[in-house]
Amino acid sequence: MRDQPPADASINNWVNQFLPTACIPYARLARLDRPIGSWLLFWPCLWGVWLAQLETGLIPLSQTIYISALFALGAIVMRGAGCTYNDIVDRDYDGKVERSRNRPLPAGQISVKQAWVFLIVQCLIGLSVLLQFNSETIALGVLSLVPIAIYPFMKRFTWWPQLFLGIAFNWGVLIGYAALTGNISSAASMVYVAAIFWTVGYDTIYAHQDREDDALIGLKSSAIRLGDKTHTALWIIYSLSVLCFLTAGVMAFAGLWFYLIMGGVALHLAWQIINTDISDSDKCLVVFKSNRNLGFIIMIAFAFSL
Repeated sequence: MRDQPPADASINNWVNQFLPTACIPYARLARLDRPIGSWLLFWPCLWGVWLAQLETGLIPLSQTIYISALFALGAIVMRGAGCTYNDIVDRDYDGKVERSRNRPLPAGQISVKQAWVFLIVQCLIGLSVLLQFNSETIALGVLSLVPIAIYPFMKRFTWWPQLFLGIAFNWGVLIGYAALTGNISSAASMVYVAAIFWTVGYDTIYAHQDREDDALIGLKSSAIRLGDKTHTALWIIYSLSVLCFLTAGVMAFAGLWFYLIMGGVALHLAWQIINTDISDSDKCLVVFKSNRNLGFIIMIAFAFSL
């Protein structure tokens, strides 16, 4: 079990090295061996938090740090829950795709019943985190279950499941903002739209790893739909993302540092497009993972504008 991690996880990851053998399938099911997804879920939460600080300027820094820590825990747990749910739904498809056939469910390392129990445990932990926030944030958290629940099925019906992933994965912008203010501003909504475009872009790059296998088993993705037009589409999608971020900055009366740092964000996104080779899965994975750093840079843009 230890020497057969999923295709996009290193054999030397901490899960393989340090966890007891019985725990490894559950850790893999929650993607603890591949933390990139937790980062991509966490950063939008912090964008919302620091945008709220920027717009109000009245919130103690200690409260911001405390809430950020809660979001860090929530991102790890709920990303794990989302992946567990996704794998339960996709278990019959994952066994037919090279990159996912070694996941715990298709590999037979745990049963579907065990996966459901693990999912419930993760959701209960996530609920305990959510209950630390105000009523508006709790309501938004519950509402987020709708896009989370429907996302795994979208690849069966639409060429744009990445859009639904963006809607679900970036809900943290709204929750992060509401956690400090109890409401959602126009600027927060614009950041949410920017984040959705961002996700559509990076997950299209990621989806090119599975393009051929997905096509063979009848699944859909933006990578299959766009094909050789991917680079042109990425220029449009990422440009729209940057435009929405800049618009949010204007709405929030962000300072000069915000726009200077967003210039760096634009350059990073251009680098991603230029370095994306849709015929090379390894390069696609490297470019995709670079978005962890990009999310941090965007957070700094909001934090430095205070």
